[in-house]
Amino acid sequence: MATPVAGSGNQQDQYWPLPKFHFSVDIGDLLDLPFQEVSGLDISTEAIEYRHGNAPNGTINMPTILKYADVTLKKGVFSSDNEFNNWIDSLKMNTVKRLSVKIKLLNENGDPEKTWILKNAFPIQVTPTDMNSTASEVAVETIVFAHEGLEVIV
Repeated sequence: MATPVAGSGNQQDQYWPLPKFHFSVDIGDLLDLPFQEVSGLDISTEAIEYRHGNAPNGTINMPTILKYADVTLKKGVFSSDNEFNNWIDSLKMNTVKRLSVKIKLLNENGDPEKTWILKNAFPIQVTPTDMNSTASEVAVETIVFAHEGLEVIV
C-alpha cells in the first residue's frame, strides 16, 4: 500500500479512502437497486491447535473452514415493490431461485472499486418497516440473505 505524501491536492487525491455511501447492489438481473444500507460482509475462521506427535515445543494454530455471515440489506418501501415478498413466498414451496448478489463500492465517477459477490444467495428473512405515528421517517424494510460463499474483487 502506498504511503500518502505531501503535495498538491491533485497528488493527494489518490490517497483518500473511498466513501461508504456510494455503492450499488445488483441481484440477479435486477441492476443498481436503491438500497440504503448493506451490512454483514464478514468472513471469519476459527483457529485450532495442532501438535505434531514428536514436536518438542508445543502446538501450532491452524485455520478451520471459512464462515460467511448472513448479509443484511435495507431499503425504502415503495407502494408497488413486492419483489422480495414474492421471493420469500417461493421458499414455502422449496422452489426458491438462488441468485448472485453483487455489492459494489463505487468511486466518484460511479465505477466499482471493490465488489463483493454473494454466491447462490437467497432471502431468509424480510422484516417490514416498523410504524410509529410520532416519527417523520421513511419506511425502511430489511432483507437478510444467506449465501454459499463470498468473492471479493478488487
